[in-house]
Amino acid sequence: MKRNATAVWNGTGKDGKGNLTTQSGVLNATQYSFGSRFEEGIGTNPEELIAAAHAGCFTMKLAFNLQAAGFTPQELKTKGTITLEDGTVTASHLELEATIEGISPEAFNDLVKDAEQNCPISKLLKAAITVTHTLHG
Repeated sequence: MKRNATAVWNGTGKDGKGNLTTQSGVLNATQYSFGSRFEEGIGTNPEELIAAAHAGCFTMKLAFNLQAAGFTPQELKTKGTITLEDGTVTASHLELEATIEGISPEAFNDLVKDAEQNCPISKLLKAAITVTHTLHG
């Protein structure tokens, strides 16, 4: 399986502007700029997209782990936060809230740890990855 996206940029790094388009069309010439990346401008940015990708990948991996262990979550909600320092992504932090009936905290912790270490985006990142979680049962 291969997926793709296209970035178009016009102008200088600070004063230019660009757009991102994904193969699926979910992003279609979606604006990004210096302002949307390093300030509070309108549009997306690469770090926000990495945060979404990591949160989504981790959450789906955890859902598969839970299914294999015989559990069906009522809800898994993960917020991803990417830290960019001196031009390098240095960390990805995931905050998980899970509602799952009948699972022990120990079994849940093991399945979360496996998802943290083994989702494809975690394997891609060379940054520190941390997860905090809350289990509702």
